[in-house]
Amino acid sequence: MSGESAAYAGQRPATEHQRGTQVPPGPRRWQLLSLLSVAQFMLILDVTVVAIALPTIGTDLGMSRATLTWVVSAYTLMFGGLMLLGGRAADLFGARRVVLTGLLLFTAASLVSGLATGAGSLIGGRVAQGIGAALLSPAALSVITTMFHGAERNKALGVWAALGGSGSAAGVLLGGLLTAGPGWQWIFYVNVPVGVLVFAALARMLPSSRPARRERLDVPGAVLVTAGTATAIYALVNAGDRGWTSFATLGTLGAAVVLYAVFALLQRVVRSPLMDLRILTRRPVATGVLLMLVATVLMIASFFLGSFYLQRLQGYGALRTGLLFLPVALTTVAGAHTAAQAIGHLGPRPVATTGLAVTAAGVAVPALWTGTLPLVAGIAAAAAGVGAAFVAASTTALSHVAHSEAGLTSGIVNTAHEFGSAIGAAAVSSIAAAGIAGGSSAGFTDGFTFAAITAAAAAVLALLFIPGGRPATDAPRFTH
Repeated sequence: MSGESAAYAGQRPATEHQRGTQVPPGPRRWQLLSLLSVAQFMLILDVTVVAIALPTIGTDLGMSRATLTWVVSAYTLMFGGLMLLGGRAADLFGARRVVLTGLLLFTAASLVSGLATGAGSLIGGRVAQGIGAALLSPAALSVITTMFHGAERNKALGVWAALGGSGSAAGVLLGGLLTAGPGWQWIFYVNVPVGVLVFAALARMLPSSRPARRERLDVPGAVLVTAGTATAIYALVNAGDRGWTSFATLGTLGAAVVLYAVFALLQRVVRSPLMDLRILTRRPVATGVLLMLVATVLMIASFFLGSFYLQRLQGYGALRTGLLFLPVALTTVAGAHTAAQAIGHLGPRPVATTGLAVTAAGVAVPALWTGTLPLVAGIAAAAAGVGAAFVAASTTALSHVAHSEAGLTSGIVNTAHEFGSAIGAAAVSSIAAAGIAGGSSAGFTDGFTFAAITAAAAAVLALLFIPGGRPATDAPRFTH
């Protein structure tokens, strides 16, 4: 799996000589891997760490339900929308420069978010965090792929994926502990000392690099795809108040479709496109990307609903809520690990179908029965299914592309992951608006019912459209 950063933009990977990267000798490359993995862990942690803190943030800053949704969506929207642009920037300006710029921006934005005194400054900080993450993540991955070779590269990518993936699960637990302890501001402050230390170490250890080619960044393309998703999210956030079939909702969703269409047209004519959209015409890739988006929608929906249910309806504090999410974190990791082992023997189709069916059954439990035990047990079961779906979706997309296309495909899968987070928070917030705003059990029932139906439909989709058989032993892996 070579040259991810170049392939993010659909280009052929550059060689080490072309990049001008001096691979550090001996154990130093493993130290660099550790530092970059810590940075990646922070980025993924910040997707879910706010879940438990949202009710407290809303109360302290006087934020409405719709505005509060953007605390999640603003970060994931910018992270996902600009990630492919960040991958190309690493090729054009050098991975070292982009890694340090992204980390510095993310760390500074974390401080701004923690110091926020109102909705505007908090959401602005989250936007800046997302931009920093979009620069840092693909550039850091490109550093790793040029430092390691052969079997060592597979091992390094496994470490990277494991630490990054565990960040989502750990976020809900850490969010509860920090919110109940020093305060919700510390879910952002904790990034500052870690970011400063990692920045200082990386500035000293990162190998120098020079651009592989002189091409233009497709900034208009990045703006269009991000604006299209932001418009869709805006429509979903306000659909609960305006009505799902109202002119305002349908008109805003129509505007999002237009923005996506313009983006697709631009990618056909621009000299250096953000992505080669033809890759999405392949059934396995399109199915894998769609399932990744849906699985992330289901994960965020479960975390979002669970947090508000326990704190608004059951009256639990942030610490107790965070601790109740511990089995959810554990089952997410267990589901992903089990799926990774099973796919080699069974292939992704039965793993994805089973995982999504388990997710549907899990979220159906709190939809049918109220109470803390049904909620925690149901979400924990659903999390195991989602963990399996993540692995199956990425394997489906990545095992049917050439290695020269692996970076581009991985970038699209990662983008779908972040967009799924933003869309999931927006959709479930509107569907469960009555429960989130007023603590009505009916609103939460509607939200979990939506999640169960979505998971069941995705299971059918997986059964019908994922190709049968086992993936190749050397197939690229998902490296979020």
